[in-house]
Amino acid sequence: MKLYCLSGHPTLPCNVLKFKSTTIMLDCGLDTTSVLNFLPLPLVHSPRLSKLPGWISKDGTINLEKELKECAGRVFVDSQPEFCLPEKELLDLSTIDVILISNYHCMMALPYITEHTGFTGTVYATEPTLQIGRLLMEELVNFMERVPKAQSATSWKNKDMQRLLPGPLKDAVDVWTWKRCYGIQEVNSALSRVQLVGYSQKVELFGAVQVSPLSSGYSLGSSNWIIQSHHEKVAYVSGSSLLTTHPQPMDQSSLKNSDVLILTGLTQMPTANPDGMLGEFCSNLAMTIRAGGNVLVPCYSSGVIYDLLECLYQFIDSANLGTTPFYFISPVANSSLEFSQIFAEWLCHNKQTKVYLPEPPFPHAELIQTNKLKHYPSIHGDFSSDFRQPCVVFTGHPSLRFGDVVHFMELWGKSGLNTIIFTEPDFSYLDALAPYQPLAMKCVYCPIDTRLNFHQVAKLLKEVQPLHVVCPEQYTQPPMTQSHRSDLMLELQPPPMPYRRCSVLNLPFRRRYERVYILPELAHSLVPTEVKPGVSIATVSAVLHSKDNKHTLQSVPKPPPVPPTKKRKRVMEEPPVAPKPLLSGAVPLEAFLATLQMHGITEVKVEETADGHILHLQAEDTLIQLEEDGTHIVCDNNEPLRTTLRDLVLRFLQKL
Repeated sequence: MKLYCLSGHPTLPCNVLKFKSTTIMLDCGLDTTSVLNFLPLPLVHSPRLSKLPGWISKDGTINLEKELKECAGRVFVDSQPEFCLPEKELLDLSTIDVILISNYHCMMALPYITEHTGFTGTVYATEPTLQIGRLLMEELVNFMERVPKAQSATSWKNKDMQRLLPGPLKDAVDVWTWKRCYGIQEVNSALSRVQLVGYSQKVELFGAVQVSPLSSGYSLGSSNWIIQSHHEKVAYVSGSSLLTTHPQPMDQSSLKNSDVLILTGLTQMPTANPDGMLGEFCSNLAMTIRAGGNVLVPCYSSGVIYDLLECLYQFIDSANLGTTPFYFISPVANSSLEFSQIFAEWLCHNKQTKVYLPEPPFPHAELIQTNKLKHYPSIHGDFSSDFRQPCVVFTGHPSLRFGDVVHFMELWGKSGLNTIIFTEPDFSYLDALAPYQPLAMKCVYCPIDTRLNFHQVAKLLKEVQPLHVVCPEQYTQPPMTQSHRSDLMLELQPPPMPYRRCSVLNLPFRRRYERVYILPELAHSLVPTEVKPGVSIATVSAVLHSKDNKHTLQSVPKPPPVPPTKKRKRVMEEPPVAPKPLLSGAVPLEAFLATLQMHGITEVKVEETADGHILHLQAEDTLIQLEEDGTHIVCDNNEPLRTTLRDLVLRFLQKL
């Protein structure tokens, strides 16, 4: 069993598991942190960005003025942002049989895999994962296509050139494999391959293995996966949460008794308490509004935003924010808010019960009805006429490189009254803000990441007790910025097996057994013999029939009778030859020596070996090797003696 690791990002994994003749891709996360190396895409012309100076090396030998721009001491690529894809050269991706998706954040590279590698398999995901994943992909495509850039920067990617660039461009990984965003046709084609599954539903893969999704408690429809055969079990834990938020709680018991547990998608903010961050978010928001400023919240169109809106719903009246407008701007804002209300069976128990009252499970429905929350597809159109300040705007993209958030950064960045509050943990807020410097607006970092922290993981692993744990190498050492914090890493016995991008792991268990079925009529013909109390065995002559990895023992077919002819005499049928009996048991040394003596063989020299004993019959010049799995008689030109010795050995063995 092998694991191929195609992504270096621990929370946006992409691994391939080869297990019992099946090739299974576990998630296909898209590393979007690469976009931080690019200039933002403004929706309206930005004089500030257009006047940024081009970059020339200090000695003047390298001139990339057209491709690279300098801003506040940092260098950015002036081109359509590009993404770091999962590794495509480590193995032939056309051989992948199925792709298992754990949550909608971990499927954003799906069109690159299904449309450009010769993939012909099936993708399995839950319904909310598919539908919200579709929204996030459509939003990404919309953000890119709304602001097309004619020029494409490629010279800076030259290895010799990149080495001479200032950081962080100099240190960017695999830049020649970075790709622009896919189109809507590729999204639709990729998602047409998805087959929907429900929690605990068992899916057979070619009769070899069975896969089943379990609730992971992180987001709507998010799953962990069990991959098992009759005798082996692999658990894939990705993006899980034990906190009580809106999704169904995590199913932990089904992870027990795993041979291997592959662990990815832990919290990116192990020291930040999500409840504390929510409190800080609300207090900073209220403080800014009271001072007459605006609040900008860069966020994804699904996920944490549901919890933020719920928190604000409870907070608005007590903080006297009842008249403050809240705007949610995204090409998929309407669909996202509606989807969250209709996936009742994927929600936690409290929210499910509301559906039967009937009440909307999320309070943002009431915020929309009372006009406190308004949603728009973009800043153009109705939003322009409804817009009033001070206000709170939720919009994407959290990287601040594309989407409507770029417009608000340009609009509000020059005033110290305004505040930007980062809640998504995927991007370094300092890197996100770099192309907007110098910036007057206040910045608050409240990363809300509900995924498992190291303390929770240690407790979980103690309960489910897998034989082996496999995880990204980042989890086996403390963070670089907090090297003294040994509590921010996995310390297990035996130690976890770490992986990094492009590594191939041989997982530490071998297949020892296969299940074989026996047909009833063949079973009926067996004659068991008891070899020791409670253990009986029987010999069987059969045909082994294997199809779709299912093995069946069938009766040996009788040969058809040869019809007699006038020209040929009828051949006499020979009786079938009975198979030789099998022998079981062991030859006890002392009892065997006594038997030899009774038969006149007295001069016996016994020699002990690693596998048993060698008996040298000196007068007869004969050797007898007594071993655990066989007995050998070495006797030259004395057939009567050999036969006698054989019969004496057989007295101690049982015939089957």
